[in-house]
Amino acid sequence: MLWRVLVLNLVVAAAKIAFGAITNTVSILSDGFHSLTDSASNVVALVGISVAGRPPDDDHPYGHRKFETLAATAIAVFLVLVMVEVGETAFGRLRNPSTPRVTAVSFAVMILTLIVNLLVVIYEARAGRRLRSEVLLADARHTRSDVLTSLTVIAALIGVRLGWPMLDPLASLVVAGFIGYTGYQVARDTSFILSDRIVKNEAELRAVVMGVPGLLGCHHIRTRGSADHVFLDLHIWMAADTPLDEAHERSHVVKDRLMASFPELRDVVIHIEPPPRGWMAETDRAG
Repeated sequence: MLWRVLVLNLVVAAAKIAFGAITNTVSILSDGFHSLTDSASNVVALVGISVAGRPPDDDHPYGHRKFETLAATAIAVFLVLVMVEVGETAFGRLRNPSTPRVTAVSFAVMILTLIVNLLVVIYEARAGRRLRSEVLLADARHTRSDVLTSLTVIAALIGVRLGWPMLDPLASLVVAGFIGYTGYQVARDTSFILSDRIVKNEAELRAVVMGVPGLLGCHHIRTRGSADHVFLDLHIWMAADTPLDEAHERSHVVKDRLMASFPELRDVVIHIEPPPRGWMAETDRAG
């Protein structure tokens, strides 16, 4: 799927860059470089997904899914680099103004590439939600920014035709802003994963756990990972005189119910312990 998206992004980028250079339109040229980063991020995503799909091994007992997160981080880095390049180009045109050649073909190129971008966004976003893939969703957000920047460029081209050539470099600055904001969103989401930010709602997990008969309580519920690849560990309370084999069996029931209720769970580690001293009195007061 990403190969098809890569080809489309390359075609869109090439069309914008070539036409922007020919017509001396810095906004179209900047938008072309923005589209080119879509292609670069596609390559990174392809590598990331290929590595992330490998099964756990001796060196990576938790699997390789964080390579996908690293790939998404690389997308954010690409966006920052392009933002700087586009910004410098726009300021250069503001310092040395010139009037671009805006024709009907200019609008045709932007509208056609806009349609392609819209189709790519819809395609990737749907696939990303279905597969719960952070790379596909990150790439869809990146391409969505192309849609917004293309609309900005089209508006600037209309302004140039009406006699306001300064709208061309100003539109490039807006493009840089869109690129920067998209980079921030991708970096924020990947930082949550790399910093082991909580993934699942504790109350929802607790409700499933406490539905298992024979449990007195649970605590220290912790989750980490990505939305589609979650690791969970928790402590469950059982009566101190519960036979070991019975406690072990109940812990498996807890794990099975959790994984059935939340398919995104990849592993559940359960620690069995007696309830803390005074827990009954605290429960009575709470009731």
